[in-house]
Amino acid sequence: MSDRLDLAVPVPLPGASASPVANPTHLPVLSPDLPANRIGVLRSVRGTAAWLFRRQWRIRLHGLEHLPTNGPAILAANHIGVLDGPLLVTMTPRATFALAKSDLFEGRVGRLLQAAGQIPVHQREIDTRALRRAVKVLHEGHFLGIFPEGGRDIGDMARIRGGAAYLAMVTGAPIIPVALLGTREPGQSIKDVPRRGAEMHIVYGEPIAIDRTPWPRRQQVVTARTEEVRRQLAAHVARAEVLTGMALPGVPASKVAAAA
Repeated sequence: MSDRLDLAVPVPLPGASASPVANPTHLPVLSPDLPANRIGVLRSVRGTAAWLFRRQWRIRLHGLEHLPTNGPAILAANHIGVLDGPLLVTMTPRATFALAKSDLFEGRVGRLLQAAGQIPVHQREIDTRALRRAVKVLHEGHFLGIFPEGGRDIGDMARIRGGAAYLAMVTGAPIIPVALLGTREPGQSIKDVPRRGAEMHIVYGEPIAIDRTPWPRRQQVVTARTEEVRRQLAAHVARAEVLTGMALPGVPASKVAAAA
């Protein structure tokens, strides 16, 4: 399947700048280093990592019936702790390629992420290479993980960026809301991990359908779709708190200290 990305509309992916592109550029969705080519490595890493996580913490999965058994989906998760990305990728039953800030792709961990097909996103620009790779993953029928809030924070989806809605408009893939709870405990900083044996929940919600929208995809349409998605993601997080009996951890300790 082929498509074209309309980069005349700024697409604020996690960590990316929302500054506009001066000249429209239409890029074919092609890339020699597709994440999906690394699926064998990803499956191997997922199995080992999931076993290690379950030995360290009590991890509960909810709403697995909402995950498509075939075809693509965008897993749009809230972001409260450092474990969110690894847990989303390793605990989701189907192979998931996630967008993550490029700073993580350094050293031995970075090489492992690259080998497993995870997608680095540069923080201060509209990363067209990351967009190509994300669209290709979806076109090949895989799951794509994305954190619409753009960084670790409260996790209530009060504010999101437009990447999830935009990618759904490009590909027609459904958006699966994901609520992560317990990956940061109250009073911890965004770099801390919960104590050994702590309980964590991953709650998958009902798919959000967005019609595939041909080019050109106008800014006002992307903005409207993003707000529709934000409301549904925020409602899902609130429902997940009731379902699990676990509340969001609040403002990270680092932000509390900075405000004092």
